[in-house]
Amino acid sequence: MRNVYLDYSATTPVKEEVLKEMIPYFTEKFGNPSSLYDKGLEAKDAVNHAREQVAALINAEPREVFFTAGGTEADNWAVFGVCDKLKEKGNHIITTKIEHHAMLHSCDFLEKQGFDVTYLDIDKDGRVDLDQLKNSITDKTILISVMMINNEIGTLQPIKEIAEIAKAHKIIFHTDAVQALGNVPIDVKELGVDLMSMSSHKIYGPKGEGALFIRKGLRISNYLHGGAQESGRRAGTENLTGIVGFGKAAELARVHFDEHVKHCSELRNYLVDRVLKEIPDTILNGTMDGRHPGNANITFKYIEGESILLLLNQFGISVSTGSACSSKSLEPSHVLTALGVPVEMIHGTVRFTVGDFTTKEDIDYVVDSLKNIVTKLRELSPINEKKGW
Repeated sequence: MRNVYLDYSATTPVKEEVLKEMIPYFTEKFGNPSSLYDKGLEAKDAVNHAREQVAALINAEPREVFFTAGGTEADNWAVFGVCDKLKEKGNHIITTKIEHHAMLHSCDFLEKQGFDVTYLDIDKDGRVDLDQLKNSITDKTILISVMMINNEIGTLQPIKEIAEIAKAHKIIFHTDAVQALGNVPIDVKELGVDLMSMSSHKIYGPKGEGALFIRKGLRISNYLHGGAQESGRRAGTENLTGIVGFGKAAELARVHFDEHVKHCSELRNYLVDRVLKEIPDTILNGTMDGRHPGNANITFKYIEGESILLLLNQFGISVSTGSACSSKSLEPSHVLTALGVPVEMIHGTVRFTVGDFTTKEDIDYVVDSLKNIVTKLRELSPINEKKGW
């Protein structure tokens, strides 16, 4: 049976070059970067080199990159670090209804601590309304956080414009760039962001490693307390192997950026074209203009996305359902809900994301399998067009 992985937005395999770079740091180069003898200094040099590699991918200065345990910690550090530092100045945060739960749950926690949070709507393409953003700002607003690319529908937000609005009002601006890193050009100097979250395992690096970009001169409170690692701003012995892997993955993402985007966008477009043309009653969610190059979020009317997922899995195909952020959750996707998709259609949604190892033959196999699966499920479904949705 053929195996096809189309869930690259969930995670990516570690590339061979990345693993090769990491292996020595599990064994002979295992030193603690805080130690002053040769093995420790060797490890410290590896961490600094990785910091330079990650910084180069986003056009930052190495000293502006701080390693974390992943994108979730980076998001948490950004929001809690700002709110703790500026709590005497204000207690208002602006974010969107379609953020990752790492941000939404952090805001929910802060609301229970007395902070006010404004959740911006999105338009039919999945983008925030800049006028609504401007009108939401008060003299108590201390943080604006808008993710760069949405993890479900792949929509790219107008980050530069948002950063300009934040700067004009002297408000700190954070963006979650976990899905954007390596998939769209990122220049933190040009964008004007203050804080930016990143993750290794979305760019063919190891899991459990991420980073927070903190613009030079900006001080936010520490999130983890303990030792003086990461220039005294993020305590805990560095995940040496993870950092080395992240660095190498970032280098590969920078060097092969154009090739990666071209490959993914061509295969994604081919997938979308075939599905929409060959399978009736299918809808692409979000716009194709300004979108993650590998993302295709598609609704299949009259059937459950989870049923599609399970049957595709029997054919060796891995995709993600759009009906819930977690496979254990029965709640409809908060992103598609904000987009205005009816609940019954949300539950018929599947997210496909292609990557560097996807082939045209893979796409053909997936679409041919989908056609049979969707036809059979609709024949069994008690819901049909006559009954309506």
